[in-house]
Amino acid sequence: MQRSGYIATRKDSLLLIVDIQKAMLKAIGSWKDVAGKTKQLILASNALNIPILLTEQYRKGLGETLPDLMQEIDTPQVFHKEHFSACLESEFIPTVQSFNRKKIVVVGMETHVCVLQTCLDLIKNGFQVHLVADAVASRVNENRNIAIDIMRQAGAVIASTEIVIFQWALRANTDDFRKILPIVK
Repeated sequence: MQRSGYIATRKDSLLLIVDIQKAMLKAIGSWKDVAGKTKQLILASNALNIPILLTEQYRKGLGETLPDLMQEIDTPQVFHKEHFSACLESEFIPTVQSFNRKKIVVVGMETHVCVLQTCLDLIKNGFQVHLVADAVASRVNENRNIAIDIMRQAGAVIASTEIVIFQWALRANTDDFRKILPIVK
């Protein structure tokens, strides 16, 4: 049977964590929710062998990725950037391509700036973006919502943390399902 192209299969997925950095936390009221959902996706990625790539925007000014998240990643690969769209950095698209995954599951901050521009450029470069709506945030919620609408119009698949994790797991009553079950409970 052929599956829908809108499903984020584990063999085709890469988790992209965009700019969840220390300096952003004081400006974004919902950062704890975003960090919690991102942590669930990291744990599921680790359990199911899904690669993870992180970006950091101007680390000197915004600091490093939230340590609580970094400590959960088995082998963190961080891509440093200055452009709002990571895709405008000369090595980003080749880095993403090196994972040989076409479905990019995206979380991060700020939805209407770096997340939006990176996602739009990923789509333009032939990747299927799965935006995890409950794991993105902006300082102003209206900007977040508008950015999600723009990404939907551009062809991104809008999902939630649990939608992605259960798509990765594929079925119940397996060892993989038993690994992810505590993550979503």
